[in-house]
This record gives sequence, structure tokens and C-alpha cells, in this order.
Amino acid sequence: MRLAILGGGGFRVPLVYGALLGDREEGRVTRVTLHDIDGSRLRAVASVLAEQAAGVPDAPAVEATADLDEALSGADFVFSAIRVGGLEGRAADERVALAEGVLGQETVGAGGIAYGLRTVPVATDIARRVAALAPDAWVVNFTNPAGLVTEAMSRVLGDRVIGICDSPVGLGRRVARALGADPARVWMDYAGLNHLGWLRGVRVAGRDELPRLLADPEALGSLEEGRLFGTEWLRSLGAIPNEYLHYYYFHRETVRAYRRAYRRAERTRGSLLRDQQAGFYARPSLRRWRSALAEREATYMAGSREASGAGERAGEDLESGGYEKVALALMRAVARDERTTLILNVRNGTALSPLDADAVVEVPCLVDAGGAHPCAVDPLPGHATGLVTAVKAVEREIMAAAESGSRAAAVRAFALHPLVDSVTVARRLLDGYTAVHPGLAHLNRK
Repeated sequence: MRLAILGGGGFRVPLVYGALLGDREEGRVTRVTLHDIDGSRLRAVASVLAEQAAGVPDAPAVEATADLDEALSGADFVFSAIRVGGLEGRAADERVALAEGVLGQETVGAGGIAYGLRTVPVATDIARRVAALAPDAWVVNFTNPAGLVTEAMSRVLGDRVIGICDSPVGLGRRVARALGADPARVWMDYAGLNHLGWLRGVRVAGRDELPRLLADPEALGSLEEGRLFGTEWLRSLGAIPNEYLHYYYFHRETVRAYRRAYRRAERTRGSLLRDQQAGFYARPSLRRWRSALAEREATYMAGSREASGAGERAGEDLESGGYEKVALALMRAVARDERTTLILNVRNGTALSPLDADAVVEVPCLVDAGGAHPCAVDPLPGHATGLVTAVKAVEREIMAAAESGSRAAAVRAFALHPLVDSVTVARRLLDGYTAVHPGLAHLNRK
């Protein structure tokens, strides 16, 4: 099989290739084509992949190209992992939001909206090229905001685009560990949107063990989510939220922590990652990549942990979330009909009310040669339904603005988000983003 990786100069590409090296089964990926518009990053990552492949018999061949059509032609699977504007763009998203006193996180709130406005047009163009050049290929979307981008691409590709995220994987792994269970043998009753989901049940041998975990202060407090949200709040919810819900439940505290950190260091999370990775890209090697990866994982969600007093990440949580393993399991299931269950971002169908059939949701899916089939899940409680429907409405406004160039739609996207509390601030945010991102300047003219 042939795999094309768009955003092939991205920092986490060696994780994907490392997973491929461990796959020795018939029907595995034999050729990987890296595509990126940044030639220096592309060469850096290709050199690391060559180090990884050294001494591995029949390692997948790697080629690199700056030509999108060349990368897509003949592909069986396409991994889309682009970052429009790079880490400098992310840092700008964060700075503009923090200057207005609102959250500037990459996928949540104002920063996520700005990133989505930049990314949706590019992702949609990619979907059209896939449809033209590789109509039988399956697209696996890694690009954030993952749910939004997957839905935008699904308008072209239908169910042949599937979004993945490592947050539910990491949550499931931590919960299974706290329960003393094998993650591979646990059914996770998880539902919501990308970075906006709740774990409502944990079935081990047919029995829901989540109530036992919620009733055990020591075990619950051992979880990163227990330290982030506090055990009392988790028991009050009767569920374990995705870690990104900390931005909603503790918004003021998190914004204060991020602004303090920015004043102290004069850099945001995006600029921190840019600086962490700069040494690797300047002198690429497998050793430097591993070192930068370890530092990246150690500083993950540092602002939220500071706001909650959660302290440094536990050693067992420093393992990379595992999105590359989810991607490999997804490919195996589709290519070899190795049926499995994964939490994925797919079109809703009738899985999650009250959202419409075309809304991309994050739910457990049965995956086989026919693709990913969302499982029916219990309705969300009222508080969760409110958040999900509000954020989905924002995503739809982002797509409308990206398609039409409408300033009014872009302002609505900012103003209607639960973490932006003022239409006036929404207008200033859009003005700030159009000033720093030339690709958004048209939104000020319509």
C-alpha cells in the first residue's frame, strides 16, 4: 500500500513512521510519500525517517515532494497533518486572544476559530484534489481543529475522510490503568465533539466500572483529569471530561495563568514549541527529535496545570498520546478488514442527538473494510448538549465564513463561542487576526 502524508515536514511524522516500521503483516504500507511546502522541514524529517529505518528489513520506502498532485496520485491512504501558518501562526493566534483577555488555545475559543478560518479553505482544496486524483483513497485527518476540518473535508469526500485525535486514547489509557484493567479490553462510553467530549461509562467484562472509580478519591486523584478538574467536580458531573474541557470549566483561572506565563516568558505555547523544535530542524537527527518530543510532552497543557495546581505531569503520562497507533489500527481495519472499535471523528448519522446527520462528532466507531461506522450512544446530559450544540454552531459559522468570505459570519463565529463574552470583543478579535494573517484580510472587506 502507498501512504501520502501531507504536512510531511511536521514534527510528529516520525511517530507515524515508527508505527509503520512495527507493522510486519501482509498488506502493510510499503511506500510513504511526504509532502510539504517547506523544503527544509521536509528534508529534516526525511533524514530522521532514514535513521529510523536503518537496519529494519523491508522498511517502507520514503520519498519526498513539494508537488501535491504527485503526492496524491496512486495513494491508498492520505494522512492530512498540515499546519497553515506554522507555529508562528499559532503564536500569533494566542497573542491576539490574550491581548483581549480571552483564551488563545490552538483548537478552543478564539485561537481555534482563527486557526479554523485559515485552515478550512486549504483543507477543502486538498479534499478536492484527493477526489480528483485518488478517489478511492481514504483520508485520515490529523489537522486541527480536527472535528471542524474533518467536517469541511467531508462535504467533498463524504465518509471517506475520518478524523483522529489522541486525547480520548490517552484518557482511556489513564482510566484503564487506574482501574487495573487492560485498555484493549475496555469499552469506553465516550461522546461529544473533538476536544469537547465526556467519558460516561467504562465497561470491563460487561460491567460499568466508572462509578467505582468516581467513588475512590485516591484512584480518581491519581488521574491527570482528577488533578486538573478536582475529584469533587468529576463526581458532581458523574463523568470524566476530555482534558480540553478545563478551558470551559475553569476559563478565568486558565486565562489568568496563560497571561501570567506570557508576561513572565514573553512567549506563548506556540512560540515555546517553535523554539523547542528549532534546534531539531536546524540540525536534524533522531536523537534531537526524541529530546524535543520529550520536552514537548512534559510541557503539554502547562497553563491549565498551573491554573489548577496540578503540578508537573506524572511520568506515566509523558508517553505520547498514541494518535499514530490509532491511525495504524484504522488503516489495518479498512485495508485488511481487521474489525476494531476506535473513538473517531466521523459524520454523525443518527449516533448523537440533537445534531444533524452531517455533523462530525467524536464517538466510538466500529471500523471495517467499509470504513468507520458510528455506534449509537446515549443522549448527552443537558449541560453537555448545550456546549456541544453551541460549539457546533460556531464551527458552521467558520465554514460559512471560509466559503463566502463573509465578515458577518466570521464575527458571529467569534461572538457565539461560549468563551468569547462580547460582540465588541469578537469584532476586535477579527480585526486583530486579519491584521496579523494576510490570508484573512478579505474578511474585512465583505
